[in-house]
Amino acid sequence: MTRGKEPLSCLGGLSIIYLTRVTDMQSQIAARRTAILEAPSILGLKPTGVERLPDTLLANGLAERTKSRRAGRVVPDAPYSAWRDPQTLTLNARAIASYSLKLSEAIGELLDGKEFPIVLGGDCSIVLGPALAMRRRGRYGLLFIDGHADFYQPEANPNGEAASMDLAFVTGRGPALITNLDGHSPLVRDEDVFVFGFRDAQEQAEYGSQPLPTSIRSLDLTSVRRLGVDAAAHQAVAHVSRSELAGFWIHVDADSLDDAIMPAVDYRLPGGLSAHELETVLRVALASGRAVGFEITIYNPALDPKGVAGTTLTDLLAKVL
Repeated sequence: MTRGKEPLSCLGGLSIIYLTRVTDMQSQIAARRTAILEAPSILGLKPTGVERLPDTLLANGLAERTKSRRAGRVVPDAPYSAWRDPQTLTLNARAIASYSLKLSEAIGELLDGKEFPIVLGGDCSIVLGPALAMRRRGRYGLLFIDGHADFYQPEANPNGEAASMDLAFVTGRGPALITNLDGHSPLVRDEDVFVFGFRDAQEQAEYGSQPLPTSIRSLDLTSVRRLGVDAAAHQAVAHVSRSELAGFWIHVDADSLDDAIMPAVDYRLPGGLSAHELETVLRVALASGRAVGFEITIYNPALDPKGVAGTTLTDLLAKVL
């Protein structure tokens, strides 16, 4: 008998278990069709162009290259307003709450249909929609890949933009109008979040943002580099893949990428993950078989007149998705 045809019993019990888990994981991935949902909300930022993110990535062939179904477009019912209301200190707070409920319904339909949502934002506040969809269905984790920690409280936020506060909101910190959606708060527990690759600690200190609490696991960019991106990615994914969780959602802000390759964002920071590093963490996350959906936010085509950054982003996502 040749080595290639040895019976599995010859490989030992541990190998059989490993091969079974790999097969199960591959079956789970194959069973879920990817569905692209457009979420071009600018309610949490400003009307400078991030609403064109879905159009640009789709024009670059993302749906065809990922063999994804086009599942529609969810747009806000209310227009953007630059008025910062004195009660929540948050721009468009009521509109964001309403939009999050609407987006949650659309994502929930995809999850219930055993599809893998690929949500194209919009600004970072759209994470409230999938977080609510998951919270309605059980306990899920959140892998939060972002150049900023997005943990401002309204009173410390200099401009009232929810895109700087979305992680705080999703973990139950902030005005009840946004943090207690449909009677659910928090949408994601602190201990079920992993923040990966942020690099804005100095900026947070300058503006008075509270730091991430120890109850939220995190690795800033320096720590990711110290560990090595592969080890860091496995640590993060292991945390949001724990057995008590039903799965996890992946949030990716385009500004997590190095500013040299992704300058088309409204709030730029020097440095950032290389395309290879981001690709590595996404591959590890998807290979776990536990990710239930994905979103990409903040890339602004209006700041990318030659389309170079958008092409790079589309190529990266097409490779991993």
